[in-house]
Amino acid sequence: QVQVVESGGGWVQAGGSLRLSCAASGSIVSISRMGWYRQAPGKQRELVATVTRDGETNLADSVKGRFTCSRDNAKNTVYLEMNSLKPEDAAVYYCNALVFSRERIEWYDYWGQGTQVTVSS
Repeated sequence: QVQVVESGGGWVQAGGSLRLSCAASGSIVSISRMGWYRQAPGKQRELVATVTRDGETNLADSVKGRFTCSRDNAKNTVYLEMNSLKPEDAAVYYCNALVFSRERIEWYDYWGQGTQVTVSS
């Protein structure tokens, strides 16, 4: 099986910073895209940032210039550095990894359980 586990969420005042981490483990052959999505109460889940195995990133317009997404391929880990946080950034942040596993023998999207980010004004 493949597990995807996030860490690093919490509470921060507006203007502050947080760093999220997400590690994939288990019967992994290869990981392609990794990234972060978020879902605020009453809203749909939305893309925050993705990063390819080669390090190419794609960020939502709402976080460009404030968030940075990176990964460590050796550790199967993706990071989200969040600066200048705003109240509208508050949400549950979910990690996503497109994984080729020994079990499924195909590419499959795995999701973490989510980590809460709270931003107070």
